[in-house]
Amino acid sequence: MAAMRYSYVIHLVMVFLIILAGCSDPAGDEDRTGEDNDGHDTSLEKKEQGDEEPSAGEASEGSGENDGLITVEEPASTNVVVNKSRKLPDGYTPPDLVVPDVAFYFDEFHPKKQMRKEAARELESLFQGAKEAGVDLVAASGYRSYERQKKIYQDNVDKRGKEEANKVSAQPGTSEHQTGLAMDVSSAEVAFKLVEDFNQTEEGAWLEQNAYRYGFVIRYPEGKTEITGYSYEPWHLRYVGRDVAADIHEQNETLEEYFGFYPKE
Repeated sequence: MAAMRYSYVIHLVMVFLIILAGCSDPAGDEDRTGEDNDGHDTSLEKKEQGDEEPSAGEASEGSGENDGLITVEEPASTNVVVNKSRKLPDGYTPPDLVVPDVAFYFDEFHPKKQMRKEAARELESLFQGAKEAGVDLVAASGYRSYERQKKIYQDNVDKRGKEEANKVSAQPGTSEHQTGLAMDVSSAEVAFKLVEDFNQTEEGAWLEQNAYRYGFVIRYPEGKTEITGYSYEPWHLRYVGRDVAADIHEQNETLEEYFGFYPKE
């Protein structure tokens, strides 16, 4: 009997260690992280803007792997617009990447903890503001390199086929996460997952009403899929600076609308 008990205990310990190992990898490929959740292909054009509007980065027609897409010429601008029709220059890595001093759902260092310095400092202020309001946010995924996005996209193609993959994953070079200005956030109430139900949590509701005070917008708001090309993502924060964020919040617009980019007919 003692031998049987001993064997049973050993078995339980081994199962626990296997589960723990499976949950501890912060580098797992997220199916829905920021603008990885694509909608249908959308081609955008720039309308005339007044001189008083902030620049979204000049752009030129690009070529290469993402043939036919516009290559932005000011990728380091905090107002850069990257989407299915506008890509970052080949080999672009954002400058001054740092790790914001906020709570993450994992402890180890990983590149996706990083953001541009200005955005990281404002994210710290946002988390502090949330804490003072009794709201507990957790950061999930920030900077993502071209190479990592390429792997994530290809994994989705292998698992789902290209048509379905394009609904949940951005092609490399067109991911907002590569700008270093985006951060996905979550909360314990949704088990730190990136799910639409996040908007039903206290944390999600607080973000929607207060993110702009710290220079962030909900990049892919509800009901704007036809304009952004992406499904509603209440967890995806994009830094644009306090003035621009306040304008976008007040006007209930997307970056495409604010800077004058609309789908072609």
